[in-house]
Amino acid sequence: MQDVKRIVIKARAVPVRGNDIDTDRIIPARFLKTVVFDGLGEHAFEDDRAQLEAAGKTHPLDDARFAGARVLLVNRNFGCGSSREHAPQALIRWGQGLQAIVGESFAEIFYGNCVATGVPCAVVDAATAEALIAAVEKDPALEIQVDLRTRTITAGTATYPFTMADGPRTQFIEGRWDSTAELLATKDQIRAKAAKIPYFSNYGS
Repeated sequence: MQDVKRIVIKARAVPVRGNDIDTDRIIPARFLKTVVFDGLGEHAFEDDRAQLEAAGKTHPLDDARFAGARVLLVNRNFGCGSSREHAPQALIRWGQGLQAIVGESFAEIFYGNCVATGVPCAVVDAATAEALIAAVEKDPALEIQVDLRTRTITAGTATYPFTMADGPRTQFIEGRWDSTAELLATKDQIRAKAAKIPYFSNYGS
């Protein structure tokens, strides 16, 4: 059975610099036609990647130095724009699957969609974000540890605090972020309750 708890995430990271990166950049609108999320990962940041390639540059997601990364490092107001759930769904399907995002701030709906898909978003100040991004750019093999118990991020010998609301943090630590799984786990109680409600049991027949 898959462990749905998110307590400590330890992995290499990929930095994507820039403020106000919206969901249309994370996953372009033309990919919203799909009714399932399979295959979205390969299209994460597709237009940004293509533009950089055309200019003779390399996007971090195409940079072999960051292959296998499972933590995303970003700046301010990441995930703004539309409310599409496809954005975090694409990120958890890119490469080996991003497991956590560290940034200065996140758009509210994007943040909620990340919680619903099991991706903790750790909020740090601008200096910490820059320090982490710079460290990973200098040493792509550096492992980043995001510890939800202590609300700390460790990179090499440096440790930084992060913030996360108590509600989502508790959900991640206890493995209760998946609302569908929560419902399925209590299906017997739901059926018993529904049987006592008149309009669920042939009321008026």
